[in-house]
Amino acid sequence: MKKYLNLFDFSQEVNYKTEILSGLTVALALVPEAIAFALIAGLNPLTGLYAAFVMGLVTSILGGRPGMISGATGAIAVVIVSLAMSHGVEYVFATVILAGLIQMTAGFLRLGKLMRLVPQPVIFGFVNGLAIIIFMSQLVQFKSADGSWLTGTTLYIFLGLVLLTMLVIWGLPKLTKVFPASLAAILIVFGIVLAFGIDTRSIGDIASIRGGFPPFHIPEIPFEWETLQIIFPYAAIVAGVGLIESLLTLNIVDEITETRGRGNKEAVAQGTANILSGFFSGMGGCAMIGQSLINTSNGARARLSGIVASVMLLMFVMFGADFIEMVPMAALTGLMIMVSLGTFEWASLRTFRRMPKSDVLVMILVTLVTVFLHNLALAVLVGVIISALVFAWDNAKRIRARKRIDEDGVKHYEIYGPLFFGSTTLFNEKFDVANDPDEVIIDFAESRIVDMSAIEALNKITERYSKMGKKVHLKHLSQDCRRLLANADALIEVNVLEDPTYKVAVDRL
Repeated sequence: MKKYLNLFDFSQEVNYKTEILSGLTVALALVPEAIAFALIAGLNPLTGLYAAFVMGLVTSILGGRPGMISGATGAIAVVIVSLAMSHGVEYVFATVILAGLIQMTAGFLRLGKLMRLVPQPVIFGFVNGLAIIIFMSQLVQFKSADGSWLTGTTLYIFLGLVLLTMLVIWGLPKLTKVFPASLAAILIVFGIVLAFGIDTRSIGDIASIRGGFPPFHIPEIPFEWETLQIIFPYAAIVAGVGLIESLLTLNIVDEITETRGRGNKEAVAQGTANILSGFFSGMGGCAMIGQSLINTSNGARARLSGIVASVMLLMFVMFGADFIEMVPMAALTGLMIMVSLGTFEWASLRTFRRMPKSDVLVMILVTLVTVFLHNLALAVLVGVIISALVFAWDNAKRIRARKRIDEDGVKHYEIYGPLFFGSTTLFNEKFDVANDPDEVIIDFAESRIVDMSAIEALNKITERYSKMGKKVHLKHLSQDCRRLLANADALIEVNVLEDPTYKVAVDRL
């Protein structure tokens, strides 16, 4: 049953059955995650559930990536836990609101395009690290309340139900895709536990999810400069982590669905959702790769699935707490383990021998930082910096100079490769100032002047020739290179012999 849904001027084809069933599955998976992340942050479980509802609903309606699920996340919980412990939940709400304003600003400034700078090895490392974190976070379910590992019959029952869940999720799509395998697995395990009266841990054993509609609440904090000094560093990190995780998740969902999301629109939606989350007693959040993969693997591609998931989550909190608290944790644990296995980029392991060693190093490093520090922003930043340094080093070694003397006795240096801070040393070594003739032409037809270091290198080489009474011409400069030289005319004087017009690619919004 496919129809078209027009929601906030966004029209797309919707399979209502798939979207609703997938949304219900995601809602069930959101409950333990939201509770767990709230507890990690030292907050009441309802703050996580309220955040999951507000984040999911707002981003599903306004976001730039239909089918992507947002909610309370571990990445945000890790950032705000120290603030919650030291200053209390009111400061957390204020921090989330400020983080939302920062994210909206980033979206309006169209900074989402900066995700183009994230190379593929960094994305592989990020995804693999998240997959490992998702898997490791499920191991706590195999422990008792006192922190010891389950043993005996309790362990065998729990493990058996987890394996049954995984088997259904793996095998059902091979038989039929009419019904989402993940929801079927949860219902089957739930039915077996109820029918046979099996004693196993349920959602209610973690925490109660009973509550009402998220209350509107202005954070009760002193509105003064000292308060801003406290919350701004946390807000900046929350905004950065949230945007990075959301935009990387957007790229992953883009690849799965073979469609293209809108990063800047998603940034504005994430910011709006965090602002509302802070005002409606939520801990804030961002996109959730695990739930997004559950949603897309069920075949959901529209906004409706996220809306259904959010609304159903609120219904669970307000009206269905008694029922949902009976859902076995084994079913949700098996579901999340399958999500982790599906998230991990197994293909990245097969490319180890074919990928450059620097890319393999970046991928492993990003994975390790993600797993051990749980700081996704730092992991991506480290990966991008190392990739940029490797790129700069490789390009620095590629600068070449072909030399010849024409019939008029003029020496030509034909430069190949970009002239920038990393290649200036090799560039200067190409010239034989003492033995060159009185007139020299440096041809940049196959090169580019990139930065201030390149201009300074030209300045030094022309000074060396000038001191020897020799004349230097620059040839085949592109228009943007000439602008750099014109802006730096107080530092360098060169004779431009020829300047054809080269069109330089620009990013038009």
